[in-house]
Amino acid sequence: TMQIVVAIQVALFLIVWFASPYAVLPRPGEVLASFQDLWFKQGLAENLATSFKLNLTALAWTTVISLLLSYLTVVPFFRPIVNALSKGRYLSLVGFSLVFTLMLGGGQSLKLALLIFGMTVYFVTSMASVVAAIPKAEFDHARTLRMGEWRVVWEVVILGTADKALEVMRQNAAIGWTLLTMVEGISRAEGGLGNLLLTQQKYFRIADVFAIQITILVLALVQDWFIGTVRKAVCPYADLTLERKEG
Repeated sequence: TMQIVVAIQVALFLIVWFASPYAVLPRPGEVLASFQDLWFKQGLAENLATSFKLNLTALAWTTVISLLLSYLTVVPFFRPIVNALSKGRYLSLVGFSLVFTLMLGGGQSLKLALLIFGMTVYFVTSMASVVAAIPKAEFDHARTLRMGEWRVVWEVVILGTADKALEVMRQNAAIGWTLLTMVEGISRAEGGLGNLLLTQQKYFRIADVFAIQITILVLALVQDWFIGTVRKAVCPYADLTLERKEG
């Protein structure tokens, strides 16, 4: 039934797109033609590979750094540091681009640093909240089993929140894609989808812009599905009590 509902919604969306009164919006046929031109003549495949590699590298570093800091919040000394870092989500990456440029130069290292910073402040915020929300009873139960304090951290904090950590990583992978094009626009060396997107936008090639955006959306959805599948395989117990299970 849900598949039928989704099919009807997609059909309605395509009808509205075809019949759109806004002349500025390209038609599906124009977007498809632009995609073929971008793929075979303008290096969309190479730029896609560059951006995907950058996204995965940033996601890996962000996950390691953020989980380490979040788990360390069980020690009171680290809580002010993590709390201060989480406030960085209100800051603009554009304002830090000069600082990172002076520290690291340009190119891949600059883009990676900006992306890691932009994703880490959100990841830490979410994951620290998950750790803080662990009930005291779970810690007390582990201690009654004569576990040492570090064993309690491993069992309750790390293993006990593994499913939530994967879900937070899934959400921040999406944040990474929204930041990626901006980061690649700040440092346009070595190409990438952000560089290609800004070039097409500069010359008002709206159909090309739509084609690139759809490409990003499809790749991001595939990555999101993969992380969700891994979460279900590693933590099959996570959704047992939910009325509505997310894909």
